[in-house]
Amino acid sequence: MGAASNPPDGKNALLRGLPSIEQLLRRPSLESRLANLPHARAVAALRLAVERVRSRLLAGDLRPFEDADVEAALASLATPNLRPVINATGVVLHTNLGRAPLAPEAVERVVAVARGYSNLEYDLDEGERGSRYAPLIGLLRTLTGAEDAIVVNNCAGAVLLILAALASGRECIVSRGELVEIGGGFRIPDVMRQSGAKLVEVGTTNRTRRADYANALSPDTGLIVKVHRSNFALVGFTEEASLAELTELGRSRDVPVFQDLGSGALVPLSGPGLTSEPTVGQAIRDGADVVAFSGDKLLGGPQAGVVVGRADLLKRIKSHPLTRALRVDKMTVAALEATLELYRDGRPEAVPTQSLLTQQPAVLQARAERLAALLAARGIVGRVVSVDGQVGGGAMPLSRLPSYACSLTVVAPKVFLERLREAEVPVIGRIADDEVVLDVRCLSEEDLGQVAQAVAAARSG
Repeated sequence: MGAASNPPDGKNALLRGLPSIEQLLRRPSLESRLANLPHARAVAALRLAVERVRSRLLAGDLRPFEDADVEAALASLATPNLRPVINATGVVLHTNLGRAPLAPEAVERVVAVARGYSNLEYDLDEGERGSRYAPLIGLLRTLTGAEDAIVVNNCAGAVLLILAALASGRECIVSRGELVEIGGGFRIPDVMRQSGAKLVEVGTTNRTRRADYANALSPDTGLIVKVHRSNFALVGFTEEASLAELTELGRSRDVPVFQDLGSGALVPLSGPGLTSEPTVGQAIRDGADVVAFSGDKLLGGPQAGVVVGRADLLKRIKSHPLTRALRVDKMTVAALEATLELYRDGRPEAVPTQSLLTQQPAVLQARAERLAALLAARGIVGRVVSVDGQVGGGAMPLSRLPSYACSLTVVAPKVFLERLREAEVPVIGRIADDEVVLDVRCLSEEDLGQVAQAVAAARSG
């Protein structure tokens, strides 16, 4: 019965008439559908269906309860909340979409350790307790030139741990131009204060010299901190002290220098539209005593905060109580080890982030044309257009990656994007100039067919 057929007081009548869970369990039309389900799942689906209909009625949609509502609820329960999507945004390290996709080798390693037991904290040679960081330390030493390393849950956690272990109750000197805000509204100064360190700001927003740091040094100084502006750029009338200048200053006054690199590239990145990015190894060579960086940005691994540096400082960091609170699990260790091995073996191109960022425009144009052909076969016009993609994830903010996309002219772009997200594998696109734009940079060949199918379903819906 449609909304137009209900009398003015139909909402209240329909609300009062909503069936109970027991009534639905005994409803003949649902008996065969629920018979083979675990009782708990059947009850959960019925409760969800009733709640959805109640919300629908309260919102003014006067469609009564139907068996189809139960089917929809069962489908929802069978669909994981966290699931794969197709990234057609052109943003490679899309934070909302999980940032770096893992290499097949990393995925295989995760599956191998996740399905059973592992030697996470067991030394197979000695037959006694070991360290969960052991599989990573040697690789990180080799790849960065640092003396020691540790890995925690993310880079913000790494910064918090370093400051708490090395500078709690003491002063940390940092440039005003480097007091960045990271994702989710979290600000570096707030993280610093939570560590117990005392923040000492020097310089101005656009110009900070070596002398500004030198003048701020005192017997209470615990660290000189340099934060790489990985998620924004400072251009124009600017000046900053180099890391090498700060490490020379720090050593002359016996004050360690901590470099927060953020996005953390292990190797130089070069490709169309990419700007330069400092590497972790260069920071170590420039004299940084401690360096922190992310595992799931330019490195292309799992979410993690990696800390490398001097052995004596890492010993203090490892012994701090926060290390236990921020430690990583076996799946992170497995994925990161496999990713680092690809770099060790001279195969950075096997890391998806590296290959996605360095694709040539001609390759992307050909891929967009294949998607347009698949759409044309379904009677849909997709114009191949040149677009600019982004690195994403708070990395390389000035980079504009030349890419190609299929642009669709639709009546209601926002509604169309909603329909694309309803596909079996949701497709995430964007709107530009009132058209739906599907960037092909992050699409595999298999994705092209799924995208075309999702577009066709959205058009017909």
